[in-house]
Amino acid sequence: MQSKATTVAQYLKELPADRRVMLETVAKVVRANLDPRLAEGMSYGMMGWYVPHSVFPLGYHCDPKAPLPFAGLASQKNHCSLYLMTAYAEGTTGEAWIKKAWPKGKKLDMGKSCIRFKSLDDLALDVIGEAVRRVPLDAHLAWYATIDPRQRTQHPRATAAQQSKASKPAAKKAAAKKAAAKKPAKKK
Repeated sequence: MQSKATTVAQYLKELPADRRVMLETVAKVVRANLDPRLAEGMSYGMMGWYVPHSVFPLGYHCDPKAPLPFAGLASQKNHCSLYLMTAYAEGTTGEAWIKKAWPKGKKLDMGKSCIRFKSLDDLALDVIGEAVRRVPLDAHLAWYATIDPRQRTQHPRATAAQQSKASKPAAKKAAAKKAAAKKPAKKK
């Protein structure tokens, strides 16, 4: 559920006491392991940590007016969710790494980038802390450059396949424009 709160303090104050304690505890773990160049605030109606526009002016490709997300924490109707953008990445803290690092005795309720929980006992806070710590800002931006269609071909770490994939739509558009220009105008 998206909140209309404009500050993290206001968001937390709106929550029932049990939810507030859970989110404050998880937020404390995230903050303790977060790259200090990331900012905290409300993002998409929840608590969020993100790359400020002063550091990454392009913003989030889905909504360039919004800063690039790093993580989010929300109280939903039937559970709480921790959203980790880094879970989309492969390797250091991708979804596979989180699943492997998660303790065998704890059930992991995970979507593509979110970890759902109903109590703190559901979480492996040390794994969450490590997942956040392992991705400093520069690594997050390098990974994001490989998936952001606006910069995919410009980033030195973008693979040849990613560069090719990024240039195909532009090439198709150019070819279609060229073909349209060669066609004679239709007679009425």
